[in-house]
Amino acid sequence: MLTLDKVFDAQQILKNIVRETNVVRAYGIADECELYLKPENLQITGSFKVRGSAYKIAMLTEEEKQKGVIACSAGNHAQGVALAATKNGIKSLICLPDTAPISKVEATKGFGAEVCLVEGCYDDAYQKAMELRDSEGYTFVHPFDDENVIAGQGTIALEIINDLDNIDAIVVPIGGGGLISGIAYTAKQIRPSIKIYGVQVAGAPSMYNSVKGGEIKCLSSVSTIADGIAVKKPGENTYALVKEYVDEITLVSDDEVASAILALMEKQKMISEGAGATAVAAVMSGKFDLKGKRVVTVVSGGNIDVTSLSRVIDRGLLNSGRSTSLLIELIDKPGQLKEISRIIADCGGNVTGVHYEKGNTESVNGCFLRIEMETRDFKHVNLITRTLKNEGFKLV
Repeated sequence: MLTLDKVFDAQQILKNIVRETNVVRAYGIADECELYLKPENLQITGSFKVRGSAYKIAMLTEEEKQKGVIACSAGNHAQGVALAATKNGIKSLICLPDTAPISKVEATKGFGAEVCLVEGCYDDAYQKAMELRDSEGYTFVHPFDDENVIAGQGTIALEIINDLDNIDAIVVPIGGGGLISGIAYTAKQIRPSIKIYGVQVAGAPSMYNSVKGGEIKCLSSVSTIADGIAVKKPGENTYALVKEYVDEITLVSDDEVASAILALMEKQKMISEGAGATAVAAVMSGKFDLKGKRVVTVVSGGNIDVTSLSRVIDRGLLNSGRSTSLLIELIDKPGQLKEISRIIADCGGNVTGVHYEKGNTESVNGCFLRIEMETRDFKHVNLITRTLKNEGFKLV
């Protein structure tokens, strides 16, 4: 049984393994509330997952430790199990989906684990891990649906409550539900008045659909930039705990997540992966009624692949009106580009790309000019487009 004593026990055992991540006040991200961040992206393995996996491994019998452990993961749990197993002198084998970022695969190997890549997503890796557990005798360390793992994640709530008084709400990302189960159970036992809000991405709404439908539901597929929470089916333990202790769950889009990653980088100088930014995305997008409230969002991880990061930044810039592209139809004659550039410059825009395109225009001498530019926000974009139209240019 999950108990508060178990969570406190986990806190003691994890003292020499995990880093206590103090909450940080966030400015310029969500002005309507008093926002704080719980930066688990600064954890030793770059994610909160090491808490649950390390406590689970600490609770194994000597016989289980001798057989070694096996786990499956989208990446972060893998690193937590690898680190905890290595610290205890235990062999670890990790099954990862072949879609996991290269950085997470290499980091897992770096913490001392053997890696088995499996075609598909997390759930396919889980099936492979079950086969190897049965055939080789490993002890399986579940990424979320285990009471010791959940208790380890609950230590985050103890740290938050110790850092801050009068918390109104904690906003938490949801994949399989281990993180929010531990936080919700622990926080509600100590301060029942704290609201616990969960966030999933629209491309992987397994817990959201299950809670709404009143039973555990399995998705046929998942698709999201938040690979760390791309889980098809929540666990039985986590589903029961979420139903009992979580006040509300919402969904965010990949575009909202990209904007949150960009905001965390610019405003807080903090790198977050997609899954880690979902809670911030929900607050930024006004998914919950948090006006005037003291709110903590859990930034659950920061293990984002650098190649993905550049694409996410570009997407975040587009979504926030920081960059834009205009297609202008005009007559192909000298001086057109000069005049367009002057208008954009006078409005304070910065042209970063110009592409000349011949196409199916109304005039025989017509052409298209695609202008890419840096802007301040959507109001700035509207100013530039309005000025170009007033000067007689036709925007497509």
